Amino acid sequence: MSNKILNTYAAYAFDDLIRKQSSSGAIFSLIAEKILSLSGIVYGVTMTDDCKGAEFVRVDNIEQLHLLRGSKYIQAKVGQAYKSVKNDLNSGRIVLFSGTGCQNNGLKKYLGKDYENLYCIDMVCHGVPSPKLWRHYLEHIETINNAKIIGVNFRCKDQGWKNFGMEEIQHDKKKVYIPSSQDSFMRMFLRNYCLRPSCYECEAKLVRCADLTLADFWGINFVAPEMNDNKGVSLVIIRSQRGQSLFDTIQEKLCYKKVDYNAAIKYNPSEITSAPRPKERNKFFSDLEKKEFIKMEKKYAADAKIPLKQKVKNILRNALLRKNNGGGGTVM
Repeated sequence: MSNKILNTYAAYAFDDLIRKQSSSGAIFSLIAEKILSLSGIVYGVTMTDDCKGAEFVRVDNIEQLHLLRGSKYIQAKVGQAYKSVKNDLNSGRIVLFSGTGCQNNGLKKYLGKDYENLYCIDMVCHGVPSPKLWRHYLEHIETINNAKIIGVNFRCKDQGWKNFGMEEIQHDKKKVYIPSSQDSFMRMFLRNYCLRPSCYECEAKLVRCADLTLADFWGINFVAPEMNDNKGVSLVIIRSQRGQSLFDTIQEKLCYKKVDYNAAIKYNPSEITSAPRPKERNKFFSDLEKKEFIKMEKKYAADAKIPLKQKVKNILRNALLRKNNGGGGTVM
């Protein structure tokens, strides 16, 4: 077990449909398809039927693969997944396991030995939000809309990869889209209030057991701007020769470019750095036990107050950017 890096890539699938259904560049989908084509098994996370939780499931055919696509920003129940993985490995099946760094490390510790027929994928993880907060959020949404939620997409890209949002599908198939910058759950998540205690001092960032790591390639315009069409680009970090061999098998279906690891993680610091613990974190969970969700929103998901001095700096900076870019557009 080590954090040795073999290669780092920016990559995305040529297939735009699968890419749209994925959080970033659809690399996981292509790898999973490859494993399934070899009569292998894929383990990953899906939402429960009521959308109020997430859990690991075993997939053995491509028709079920859609269940595993996309990010699920809540803690997933492992259940009997580790035991099932071990049974598949011992029966000689090729297995792909996809989860957080700590879930991968937990699997390897449970197995107690290396298996040649096991491939592991983890992700650059910001932290794992509270399932309780998610349940409260969803129940609140269902109440104010007077409609049950039967589907959810944490990373809907209908307005582009950069401007992703939360998409909720109601029982009558009506879809409701909320930009991530305006969604109260995403605000609390990204402000780090609702993470597990271990996420603030993540040991999995120090020792990773995965063969390769996937992430959104934030900062792609600084590293490989020609790759960015706002449909999603994956950061792929190869951590073992087995991971490299697996990545090599899908390269014909990819647009990819080898990049410098340090340049890539400059804009993806969660690869090596844990989220800071807010001083209000304990109070947040105390409030979660007794406050209505609407009060949680007002207290922890309200618009951030920007000091006047910072507002002036932002106005001057934006004016300078417009001047340097001919009066329009944004710089990333």
